[in-house]
Amino acid sequence: MALSPAAQTWRKQQRAQLLAARSAASAQDRAAWSAATHATLMEALDLQAPCVLGLCWPYRQEFDARPLAAHLRARGVRSALPVVRGPGLPLAFHHWWPGVAMGKGVYDIPVPRDTEALLPDVLLVPPVGIDALAYRLGYGGGYFDRTLAALARKPVCIATAFDLSRIDNLQPQAHDVRMDFVVTETGMAQCLPDGMQALSAAQLGSAVHNLLAERALPHQSN
Repeated sequence: MALSPAAQTWRKQQRAQLLAARSAASAQDRAAWSAATHATLMEALDLQAPCVLGLCWPYRQEFDARPLAAHLRARGVRSALPVVRGPGLPLAFHHWWPGVAMGKGVYDIPVPRDTEALLPDVLLVPPVGIDALAYRLGYGGGYFDRTLAALARKPVCIATAFDLSRIDNLQPQAHDVRMDFVVTETGMAQCLPDGMQALSAAQLGSAVHNLLAERALPHQSN
């Protein structure tokens, strides 16, 4: 369902304000926020092969998940980056590792060339905005919502946001897909039917493990 003109205008305004706030933050602050988020994910995500981690190449001062991917790659966890296949189509995810041949995708974001298509089991999604019920505001292309709706098996979706990306209410539409978890520099929470539940890093790891098992996806080894 297409957004109404009023909703489109409102989201465009919110997007511009949130991106401006992120850009205005100092490099030192963003580095500290990213380090705190990275530390949480390092503690919580005890993933092993054959799990596939989906992540995004950092864009416009987003959280950079590549160091986490490098850590998990040492355990045999493969990494996959999203690739835009065309207007109105779901994203594809292709195997990525440092040194693989890259090309330019949408917004000139680097994408792997000619690597294997993979389905992520855990997907880290850096939103422009994230509301109190874990609905995310992206860059306006609708790629992630379209992709998650089309996948036969939904990955465990973790929004990796900064606290300045929070908004009260995205006014979600029928096509908007909630994240399963939200992780910021100051805390983490799980999206439940009746709202959000704050978690410790240990609880986050356990909740991710349980959700992977519930969805019959690869997860930690026992």
